[in-house]
Amino acid sequence: MSTRLENATLFTPTEVVEQGCVVVSDEGRIVYTGPMADAPPVDGPAHDLRGLIIAPGFIDVHVHGGYGIVFGDMSKLADDLKVYSEWVASHGVTGFLCSVATPDADSLLRLVKEYAGLMNAGVARGAEPLGLHLEGPYLSKEKPGAFNPAWLRDVSLEEVEALVDAGEGWIRQMTLAAELPLTREIAELLRRRGVVAAMGHTNADYDTATAALRGVFTHVTHTFNAQRGFHHREPGVFGAILASDEVTAELIADTVHVHPGAMKVLVRCLGTDRVVLITDAMAGAGLADGRYELVGYEVTVKDGCATLANGTIAGGTGTMELCVRNVNQKVGVPLVEAVKMGSLNPARSMRLADRVGSIAVGKDANLAIIDADVKVHATLVKGRVVYGSL
Repeated sequence: MSTRLENATLFTPTEVVEQGCVVVSDEGRIVYTGPMADAPPVDGPAHDLRGLIIAPGFIDVHVHGGYGIVFGDMSKLADDLKVYSEWVASHGVTGFLCSVATPDADSLLRLVKEYAGLMNAGVARGAEPLGLHLEGPYLSKEKPGAFNPAWLRDVSLEEVEALVDAGEGWIRQMTLAAELPLTREIAELLRRRGVVAAMGHTNADYDTATAALRGVFTHVTHTFNAQRGFHHREPGVFGAILASDEVTAELIADTVHVHPGAMKVLVRCLGTDRVVLITDAMAGAGLADGRYELVGYEVTVKDGCATLANGTIAGGTGTMELCVRNVNQKVGVPLVEAVKMGSLNPARSMRLADRVGSIAVGKDANLAIIDADVKVHATLVKGRVVYGSL
């Protein structure tokens, strides 16, 4: 049966529709979006949303876990994926990539194979696992961030070929340091295989970073963090990002990783179409302060900030609706644009926008019902309520 979601404000890719309506088919796709007055009749229920906002569901393309779960635990991959999918839907997320890393090539290959099988099967309820993000292992030793240096290794074309084969199409992006030997060749290989090459954890100078971003690198991993910064005589990676014309750039908008003033600089230079909100969340997201695990390290979370023993920030504890709210309320981005930065922009950056990321006819009805303060009232995946109620 088809369903109507009515008496709502709609955030579509082209306009904000007051007193709008979305009609969802029994296959879970959007068949109408627009004014209530023009909406077709349905043979199923009509839900009055009392002026709430129907937004496209948030998509987190860089996240290591949350709610006590760290992606990559081979002893309980299926259970962790199920629990995480259900939990993250409570934060308006309808799709996510699992960001993973392991100590060596063999274990990473096994992990990718296992995840490919699980993602082929799908999850019964909750946000959709949309694929994998390999963060490393070809990263800068000078800019490891919280990445375990013992897990870094020399670039291998053969390893990447084997990983992409094992992923069965589920590897969506891979983060590489642009200045390392063969990383351009790796990026070209990834592009041929339909995988996004992201520049990150990099100490590249401005010229090297600029050349990469004008070539086969189309995306930037957590802008500002674990990369060479800006100086007026050597603009560095950040300068290359600001001077780029098309690249999409991730932003951890939790206000721990990046000051709101720096966020504003990035948004003003790239615009709201090219900044991609992410959480970079780790196991402590959604839980109390304490000690957690991330890429082979013990991480301490205190007052919402996750750090290694040496004080290095180690992943995030924020959620996607928090990042959207911060960009709206602390950076001054209009809410409809902030929502786009957490939904359509991630989908476009990972080449998934033909199916998800916006409210448009023919797309999956992956929706977040929110209010003006970005409180999540309900989340739908393919038209099915997976959090809250209508």
